[in-house]
Amino acid sequence: MRRGRRKFDDDEPTFVKRGRLEPALQEDPDLPEEGDRWSTWDGALHGPDPRPDWVRTEYGAVDTELGMLKTGKEADVFLVRRAIPGTGQISMLAAKRYRDGDHRMFHRDAGYLEGRRVRRSREMRAMSNRTAFGKEMISGQWAAAEFGALSRLWQVGQESGLICVPYPVQLIGTELMLEFIGDWETGEAAPRLAQVRADTDGLADLWRQMTDALSVLARAQVAHGDLSPYNTLVHDGRLVLIDLPQIVDVIANPRGGEFIARDVRNVAGWFRSRGLEVDEEALVERLHYEAGLR
Repeated sequence: MRRGRRKFDDDEPTFVKRGRLEPALQEDPDLPEEGDRWSTWDGALHGPDPRPDWVRTEYGAVDTELGMLKTGKEADVFLVRRAIPGTGQISMLAAKRYRDGDHRMFHRDAGYLEGRRVRRSREMRAMSNRTAFGKEMISGQWAAAEFGALSRLWQVGQESGLICVPYPVQLIGTELMLEFIGDWETGEAAPRLAQVRADTDGLADLWRQMTDALSVLARAQVAHGDLSPYNTLVHDGRLVLIDLPQIVDVIANPRGGEFIARDVRNVAGWFRSRGLEVDEEALVERLHYEAGLR
């Protein structure tokens, strides 16, 4: 087969959500009578309190996989309905499953991982040398980093209203289950910022929300690390940041200031291309100051 650059929908604004996956035949007598599996809530690492009312914590809940939402460079995301049979009580989740060491793109890891450390020198060496064990360690770190970042930012958002991220429901290994941002009735995901067509006032409001979110990140001394119009959603007029596995500690990482500036350039360029005047240099200077880099 001819080898070529692999394409991912993260880079393709015209990507169309794939159809519903056919449910597997249920031959295991321990499987629920409906749905694909019992809820994995028991035994998982759970999201922060106070927990939203829609989160299903009952052991009798079942998960049904409804199809793929997106495929990305490090993980695939599936739509999952978690429900208590016969009650109508459901939650719609985005199950983000990080690939194992043989199926992920690790050439992007080095810059993001600067400043992240593990306690054992053997594990640090394995990660640095990209051994099979080291790649598994990195994969787990990315999932844990995103879960931790979302937990922290969700709490900040609840207190301040200045940033919005999906609620992180649970983490098991390299599977992260999040609040599904979109229409729970149809399963249609909220549009990405890159797909939004807004008038001048709408653009100005979205830019204000973006700068508020960037300010929250800077004051927490972190950078998104890969912010763009393709990993930001707009739901009911609210900007929602997603895809944070590469979140960067801008103090520990020697390139922290560069990551802040790159995030700003990526989103400022999109707003400018839509006709909105933005001063990205002034914003970068302000964010560097708020992060303690000036």
